[in-house]
Amino acid sequence: MAPVLLPYLNYGGEVALPACAIAILETGRPPGPLADRFGDYPDMVSRLLGAGLATKSYDVQAGELPPSPDDHRACLITGSPAGVYENHAWIAPLEEFLRAARGKAKLVGICFGHQILAQAFGGRVEKSSRGWGVGLQRYDVATPQPWMDDVASFAIPGSHQDQVVVQPPDTMMVAGSAFCPFGLLAWHDGSAISFQGHPEFESDYAKALIDERREALPDPDAAIASLDAPDDRARVAGWIRRFLV
Repeated sequence: MAPVLLPYLNYGGEVALPACAIAILETGRPPGPLADRFGDYPDMVSRLLGAGLATKSYDVQAGELPPSPDDHRACLITGSPAGVYENHAWIAPLEEFLRAARGKAKLVGICFGHQILAQAFGGRVEKSSRGWGVGLQRYDVATPQPWMDDVASFAIPGSHQDQVVVQPPDTMMVAGSAFCPFGLLAWHDGSAISFQGHPEFESDYAKALIDERREALPDPDAAIASLDAPDDRARVAGWIRRFLV
């Protein structure tokens, strides 16, 4: 199959990806009217990854998963308002699917996706005593990976209370912060990577999400203001595309 060339946004040249679908496992939706304004999470992920990369989304909360773990060359698990430790009927089948898919498809987790990958493979996730991580979140790189460029830290939007508190076996802590020690994990065998932050959140959406939740947040105005600073969404998009090659 002929490759599709996607721009790597000046972080390492161009990346060639096969023109076959990546499964987007949709585990939640934007709250209230925000989906009408900004699209759903598969829309945001598709915009992040760029034109020319075929995707197919599955509504995991409705019981949809790819028929077989090797139907797609990669699976990306989105964010969700749900907690991975909650008693939802769709959580266990998702974990079972991810365990079956590891090694057959590359796995990428974002926020809830980061947490469900950790839980599925032996880690532990809890509601953090540190509270909400919202606004622009900066992570220090501890263990650089081949799919990354040379950078000491990166900043992307965040929106979470839950955190990985026990690192799953066979993983590396690639980047973290004092607030979120396990901000970016990579599996030693190259099968999966996962981000606690939200590289798919454009600034306007991240601000609107904070505004939607402002009654639950300690300092929503400061969190919104933080999103006016430069971020590394484009850089992280390049990392994900490079990982997928």
